[in-house]
Amino acid sequence: MRILVINPGSTSTKVAVFDKWRKLRPFAKTTIRHEGSNILKLETLAEQLPRRKQLVLDFLEEYDVELSSIDGFIGRGGLLRPLASGLYRVNEAMIEELQSNIHGEHASNLGGLIACALAKKAGKEAYIADPVVVDEMDEVAKMSGLNGITRRSLFHALNHKAVARKYAREVKVPYEELHLIVAHLGGGISVGYHKLGRVVDVNNALDGDGPMSPERTGSLPVSSVIDMAYGSHTKEEFLKLVRHYGGMFSYLNTKDAEVVSDMLNENRVEAVKVVDAMVHQIAKEIGALHALTQGQMDAILLTGGLAYNQDIIQPLLEMIDHLGDIRLFPGENELEAMAFNMEALLEGKTEAKEY
Repeated sequence: MRILVINPGSTSTKVAVFDKWRKLRPFAKTTIRHEGSNILKLETLAEQLPRRKQLVLDFLEEYDVELSSIDGFIGRGGLLRPLASGLYRVNEAMIEELQSNIHGEHASNLGGLIACALAKKAGKEAYIADPVVVDEMDEVAKMSGLNGITRRSLFHALNHKAVARKYAREVKVPYEELHLIVAHLGGGISVGYHKLGRVVDVNNALDGDGPMSPERTGSLPVSSVIDMAYGSHTKEEFLKLVRHYGGMFSYLNTKDAEVVSDMLNENRVEAVKVVDAMVHQIAKEIGALHALTQGQMDAILLTGGLAYNQDIIQPLLEMIDHLGDIRLFPGENELEAMAFNMEALLEGKTEAKEY
């Protein structure tokens, strides 16, 4: 059994081929970097699609992998309408919405499209799993405080679910019987309360909610946002500030946590302030959700790329240590999570949902 996994990001495309006979470990894996390439100069995702698809084909050719030898094709789920957790077949309705960016524009929209284009060449179907729009939030968590504005479930659902289920396997307790707080710490930061198998409350990690991250603002004082937005920015410009040029980048002009660690080693005062503030905000978000568990919390799980960075993770651990059991699952784990979802379908352990 071979599974092709595709995870497009804003500045890279991660690709892997997993093999059942290697205990579902990748025998071919790469991160195709797009910084400095012509791809990022293209204005729309539609223009990027053929270029990124060709780069995946080049990767397969490099490792001598024929499309006909692949049993399962799966891409990262993008911005769609709110969905239940699970595996979804890429159908015409999904393709139309991913191409039109009707629910928002993000590189993850290309995951299902690339997987589908390659699967069709092999005469097979393509799938996505636990897209970023998985919505299991309680109604009370969606109320914002202003009639007409509803909080949106938009987070790193794939990695959240994968890490939570991995922890459940380790402690030999069904995921559906656990109370967990999962914090994905990456370019975006999402912190969610997993209550008996459902993410009942989580911050919108893209649109300006929760802690600031390396590139996103997180929650902002509303009146100041209104002043800035009406003062000198168009809607599109302001959305870019919130989603791509906020957080750590807005203060330090870098989204790279390792570069910031170098600044800390040089005792750069501004870097110290920014890291302290980001850790403070993450801890505050975790603490807020901890209150909702009403003493039933089993563990706090920290994951994402920033979980490798000791300048961030150590002060965070010190700040939340008193809250209970804390486990580290560094990295994104998204390729592996998609492969396991695809394996379950191919082995008949689960069924695909229809969009």
